[in-house]
Amino acid sequence: MIKKNDNVIVITGKDKGRSASILRVFPKKDLVMVSGVNLKKKHQRPRKGGERGQVIDKPMPIHVSNVMIVDPETKRPSRVGRRLVGGSFVRISKKSGKEV
Repeated sequence: MIKKNDNVIVITGKDKGRSASILRVFPKKDLVMVSGVNLKKKHQRPRKGGERGQVIDKPMPIHVSNVMIVDPETKRPSRVGRRLVGGSFVRISKKSGKEV
């Protein structure tokens, strides 16, 4: 239950321990794009006549199992649960029980 703009921590891979926010979610493929994580070099061609080509860093998606939501109280990785509040479900952190 990770959504766009959630703060997450990468728990495995070359960017392990890095904390950032979610840019985009691909629920059908179980992938997420995290800002500043899993960057790949992209060679971009010049678009106009006088412009030069350039190399840009582009974030690529990683599997959702490689990230965990940051607990708002302890600032550590935590699993996500849900609780019924006022007739609707609210996402909560399993570590502290606080709303995410």
